[in-house]
Amino acid sequence: MGLVHANISLSNPRLPNLNKIEVVSLVDSGAFTLCIPEHVKIQLQLEELEKREVTLADGKKQLVPFVGPIQINFENRMTFTGALVLGNMVLLGAIPMEDLDVIIHPLKQKLMVNPESPNIATGLVI
Repeated sequence: MGLVHANISLSNPRLPNLNKIEVVSLVDSGAFTLCIPEHVKIQLQLEELEKREVTLADGKKQLVPFVGPIQINFENRMTFTGALVLGNMVLLGAIPMEDLDVIIHPLKQKLMVNPESPNIATGLVI
């Protein structure tokens, strides 16, 4: 399977009059969180909540800002989360994808709303 990208919108729920931004995100089920570049943090005027240590793909550790809250919209789905400020493009990880109730279609190489629940996001609470 190749790389999967998705069009999502990001906004700052603390500043509802601020325009949302439309971005193309890399969809990565091997990553946990949402990662955004510095320019997205600046555009959305997101507040740094703390620093977090992350382990990069090459095994190196790095201290990065954790910001939020941030609202993610994809098709008829919406969720709130925090984001790591890291890299030069938006990366959509497994936790916000689970909360959005979306799946990666491997054959079509695209992100899509869960076909088992097309009208409303569902989740497992145990």
